[in-house]
Amino acid sequence: MQQLRSVLEEAQSNGVAVGHFNISDWILLKAVFASAQELKVPVIVGASEGERAYLGVAQIAALVRSLREEQIVPIFLNADHTHSLDSAIAAAKAGFDSIVYDLSALPFDENVKKTRHGVAILVEGEIGNIGTGSEIHESVPDHSKDLSTPEEAKQFVESTGVDILAPAVGNTHGMLQTMVQGSVKKRLDLRRIREIKHASRSLLTLHGGSGTDDHDFQDAIAAGINIIHINTELRLAWRRGLEAAFAKKPREIVPYKLLPIAEESIKEVVLDRLRLFNQPERQPLAQPGLHQ
Repeated sequence: MQQLRSVLEEAQSNGVAVGHFNISDWILLKAVFASAQELKVPVIVGASEGERAYLGVAQIAALVRSLREEQIVPIFLNADHTHSLDSAIAAAKAGFDSIVYDLSALPFDENVKKTRHGVAILVEGEIGNIGTGSEIHESVPDHSKDLSTPEEAKQFVESTGVDILAPAVGNTHGMLQTMVQGSVKKRLDLRRIREIKHASRSLLTLHGGSGTDDHDFQDAIAAGINIIHINTELRLAWRRGLEAAFAKKPREIVPYKLLPIAEESIKEVVLDRLRLFNQPERQPLAQPGLHQ
């Protein structure tokens, strides 16, 4: 646990962010791991409650442990978007390095109260509304009135003792069809990120990063973002890779001859994102001491 915090603090000092990539099968995990090792940068693998239900909590933890035996750089495992204490405890017992204890759908005071009880290992809390579902949406509700405020961020961190905060700063889960086509990009409230960082003095995570403008990513890192979550972009690459494999080898039925094409498609996205997160073009923002 301390090792992950140390990695995040070092990334902040260097003006970079650690990439967090959700996985729901072995192909995605292989692609993320290979990309991080190729670039020699730390990485976080995430599995939400739905992804853990499919993969198995103990099974995904065992797979990551096996990869650590051949690692060059650290790979961490995060229990993403965990909505119950029982689910958080199960992930912790299985050996996950961190837990996103996401009670953001509850009223603020109740979120604070229940998150405080869940702080046992490295825990991330979430405030504000960034929507749900790492999917392709035709439209999304207007969440502009549900963005996190610096005052809420400060109160939440101080009241709960969370190690990491996930605020709503213009980010949303999933992507619009126009984002898939590349004609529209998500834009972040960079001033809000800076103010939340200053008020909370906490490590910060950006959820719902898929489809975000590259310059916004870099400016967000300079403003204080330490972890960036990517999921939908990987799912798109997974599907496109499979479709390309079937088109290229229409008569092939051997999985290990088809799946590497999907793996390469995913790896291309992961490499692109890791390079961006680890090669900032913006001057890192001087930060106050982190909340302890």
